Amino acid sequence: EHMMFRGTEKYPAAQYQRLISEMGADNNAYTTDDYTCYTAVIPGSNLELMIDLESDRFQNLSYPEEAFRTEAGAVYGEYQKNRTNPWSVAYEEISDLAFDEHTYKHTTMGFLRDIKEMPNMFDYSRSFFKRYYRPENCIVMIVGDFDPEAVKPLLDKHYGPWKPGYVEPEIKQESKQDGERAKLVKYEGQTLPLMWMGYKGDRFDPESKSVAAAFLLGDLAFGENSEIYKQLVIREQKAQFISADFGFNRDPKLYNIYTMVKSEDDLDYVKGEIDKTVEAFKTILVSSEELDNLKKRNRYGYLMALDTPSRVAGNLARFIALGTEIAVIDKLYATISTLTPEDIRDAANKFLNAEQRSVITL
Repeated sequence: EHMMFRGTEKYPAAQYQRLISEMGADNNAYTTDDYTCYTAVIPGSNLELMIDLESDRFQNLSYPEEAFRTEAGAVYGEYQKNRTNPWSVAYEEISDLAFDEHTYKHTTMGFLRDIKEMPNMFDYSRSFFKRYYRPENCIVMIVGDFDPEAVKPLLDKHYGPWKPGYVEPEIKQESKQDGERAKLVKYEGQTLPLMWMGYKGDRFDPESKSVAAAFLLGDLAFGENSEIYKQLVIREQKAQFISADFGFNRDPKLYNIYTMVKSEDDLDYVKGEIDKTVEAFKTILVSSEELDNLKKRNRYGYLMALDTPSRVAGNLARFIALGTEIAVIDKLYATISTLTPEDIRDAANKFLNAEQRSVITL
């Protein structure tokens, strides 16, 4: 991702950056557990130039070994900076603890031993580019005020020569976990105690009721309107916050519950209250009214976030990366609309089991 800004023979790095600046573009990139995304917000009048620049670097990226070593050092610095954030440390630890075989065992940035070795991996980096940066593994998304029919010939012109050759990696799927895992992590800096629980989840499937129900379950059980949030954060004030992320991934990953506790003495109590909440959702049925209200909030919250071209693109990116088409969003919300209180209870019983849970206390 860093090297993609290092230029090509046609547009060396300095010229690329000058053209980006002259058009007033805001361009950036990020890498997640499942995909890498390159973004640019530009004036419509510069669309063809941007297509030219992007298609060129995706096909003809060129960089010397010295530049690669420099960026590898920058990544190591980024890793060290992340270590000053206790949540970054907790995420690294929960990933390593929860997985044995799947590559989700490491964070997006990777294991420290690999980051340290990275400056010596120039040849491998070129191999990586040749394998992954291919048309079969790329989606170009353009959002905004433009004429699609006029843009299609530009895409054909600039991306047409791009040769296929994507080599899909062999990702070993994780075996079923057969017992709770726990680890106490000593943090080098200062922080209030953190607790992070990760339950083995399921892969993204927009038509799966259990996946959709789990998505809503996280909010119902541990969101800001939940009973445990009101109890621990507002009334008792034992936690700075408590939250959950039962999100979407290409392969089965983790459904996470995490909290920051004000006193180390209250860690066992808070864990006990989380366990009580988990068990309650396995037996009780949420009210139909509460579930319907959450469906509406979630749906309209998503729609209201589509108010600028950059936010449309940002909110579509993960769904398109996981499902390859915009239609997966319609499919997901169609599935959500059919969910019943029984579906929420079934998801709790399917996923929130201690034997498939990993717990980090930091």
